[in-house]
Amino acid sequence: MTSNLVLSNVEYDVVGKRPIRHDGVDKVTGKATYGGDVKVPGQVRGKILRSPYAHAKIKSIDTSAAEAHPGVLAVVTSKDLAEVPDILAEIGEDAVLSLKYLSNNILAGDKVLYKGHPVAAVAAENPHEAEAALKLIKVDYEVLPTVVTVEDAMKPDAAILHEHMTTASFDDNFPKQTNIAGYQQLKLGDVDEGFKQADFVVEGEFRTKTVHQGYIEPQSATAMWNHNGRVTIWNSSQNPFGIRDNVARILGLKSSQIKLIPLEIGGGFGGKNSTYIEGVAAALSKKCGRPVSISLSRIEVMEATGPACGSYMKLKIGATKDGRIVAAQAYLAFEAGAYPGAPIGGATSCMFTPYDIPNVLIDGYDVVNNKPKTAAYRAPGAPIAAFPTEALIDELSEKLGMDPVEFRLLNAAKEGTRRADGTLSPLVGGIEILEAVKAHPHYNAPLPGKNQGRGMAFGYWRNNSGPSCAIANVNPDGTIMLVEGSVDIGGSRTAVAQQLAEVLGIPVTDVFPEVGDTDSIGYTSLTAGSGVAFKTGWAVYEAAHDIIRQLIQRAAMIWEASPDDVEYVNGALQHKSDPELKLTFKQITPRLIETGGPVVGRGNVNPRGVGASLAATLVDVEVDPETGKTQVLRCTAFQDAGKAVHPSYVEGQLQGGTVQGLGWALNEEYFMSDDGQMLNSSFLDYRMMTSLDLPMIDTVVVEVANPGHPFGVRGIGEGNLVPVMAAVANSVYHAIGKRINELPLSPGAIRDAIEGNGRSG
Repeated sequence: MTSNLVLSNVEYDVVGKRPIRHDGVDKVTGKATYGGDVKVPGQVRGKILRSPYAHAKIKSIDTSAAEAHPGVLAVVTSKDLAEVPDILAEIGEDAVLSLKYLSNNILAGDKVLYKGHPVAAVAAENPHEAEAALKLIKVDYEVLPTVVTVEDAMKPDAAILHEHMTTASFDDNFPKQTNIAGYQQLKLGDVDEGFKQADFVVEGEFRTKTVHQGYIEPQSATAMWNHNGRVTIWNSSQNPFGIRDNVARILGLKSSQIKLIPLEIGGGFGGKNSTYIEGVAAALSKKCGRPVSISLSRIEVMEATGPACGSYMKLKIGATKDGRIVAAQAYLAFEAGAYPGAPIGGATSCMFTPYDIPNVLIDGYDVVNNKPKTAAYRAPGAPIAAFPTEALIDELSEKLGMDPVEFRLLNAAKEGTRRADGTLSPLVGGIEILEAVKAHPHYNAPLPGKNQGRGMAFGYWRNNSGPSCAIANVNPDGTIMLVEGSVDIGGSRTAVAQQLAEVLGIPVTDVFPEVGDTDSIGYTSLTAGSGVAFKTGWAVYEAAHDIIRQLIQRAAMIWEASPDDVEYVNGALQHKSDPELKLTFKQITPRLIETGGPVVGRGNVNPRGVGASLAATLVDVEVDPETGKTQVLRCTAFQDAGKAVHPSYVEGQLQGGTVQGLGWALNEEYFMSDDGQMLNSSFLDYRMMTSLDLPMIDTVVVEVANPGHPFGVRGIGEGNLVPVMAAVANSVYHAIGKRINELPLSPGAIRDAIEGNGRSG
């Protein structure tokens, strides 16, 4: 069941409708081209040698035997990359990383820092010869102690990953040799005084494990180093311009020397923001003079690309007896993996933001350890921090004897509420979402069986914006070729085309949207942060108005009138004082060449006004007390979309994010040995949810228009994941009567809690 709670009174002709997606036929018939489909004349295959150790010094690398092997065309190590400075580079979704670290993550320098860390790479005529050559490369390692969990990495006697790393912080009280890469603190009011006012205080320690985004398509890239010194790269990524720029830096090139062609993408969820193999393929291509293609195996994806971080958290929340939350305090330590960059910022800025809490103190730590460098995963940081926050909110409501939704409503943030990061909350439909939960049949339906529980949780995601570019070429037949810079992951081609068509008053079927390469479209920031429908939608809004301005000039020329006397209304040009003078869009487009030449609309924006996103999840579970297995019985996802440009895609995003959260809550984790080996690096052993595990996910789309966008659009790709794990944890508590403060809520963890052996509250 799906439904829309429309609180915006604006109805549109194209925006808000459900057209068939432009790329749908190609994708369902197998005609769409993905990263692994590229075929270039003379193309050879690349393979990567990876470290068998999680932490070791590289004493020497001997590639001579591999280079002499039949069929081998090139071998590269980190020495084939450029010397790069230790300065920060943007890698996506508010994440930055030292260029030196970025380069060393692509091909290790003097140390390997996780099992699977790339050490060398080979290009050969076929993948079998490349695999054989990898075995001939001799690497002399000095194995070092490992630190696998964030808690171990922060111990005083922990093995140090980066001897010269210092803590990025305003606080000087950190040792010079440390695994704490960064520290930040958010403070609002006086938290000690706030807790003195509290009649009820709840607190707990919480842990989450490393999980992977689980995209179906592994990373693939093909690079061709041309004789003119330019490099062409075909890949699957969310961040074509960012990857172009960073590959240029690690190869010692200018950005203009690289043309990156983004192909269709088989999922990313933040995991394809950064570069892993593009620079390696390019370095091999330079050395052998042939195009080089690299496609990762599933094991390589799991062991050596960016998963979401594990964490350790301590929280405390206090409320008065009348139900007002007066204080909240949090200590967060997140795993960054081998190099700095855990999503602490997303966690600290979002965790308490759904509520109006006058006194808040949050301490966040970014900690390196011997796992692959973490990457963004759908609202990076926020789902992890929502888990303990919403567990304690639920516990407080129980202690107060209040309905959990009523308790949240009483404390919900409103427009103008001061957040812990100092900013004021924008207009967003938080109260409307909670009212929708309270009124929904799911919330009021009885639970019919034993060992069943219902849980809900509330979550916030800030959404992002960024530079975006669109070019709209008007054809003589009245159609438009639209080129945009945002990679399409979830139907954004159509959502963007709808916004262009709405402004022009033409059918969306007359717009043909394509994603341009980095040579054919202006700089566009990555497809992430729930930003594409917002920022690229705004870019095409500007491009459409640019077209209208030009068409007014052409109509004025035809009618020998002043442009001030011409207006564009409902897809047609008309003279303001002479109703006989009128030209529809399709009537004027054949006359463009004779009246001055082609009309091309441009939109180049970096818009502010991005709207925040609030979401809620309601879930029913049944727990088998004998085995600890949890079955999801019913689930409803709620989110404020501002304006659902394409309601079907919005509903799909809510369902997809919810399913990922259910898996994160119940099944998914990296099983790590003490020496840093991942023990479940395949989809056979890394247990993700399938359709057989789930009921239909119902959705409720709330629409409180974002005043910062021409059509009221908010990003909806990430906020839906934020409350899910917490809602599941709350439902399991209500089913078994014991709180479990560690994810995943696996059968073993639930059995331990029932028997009194687990980490529970």
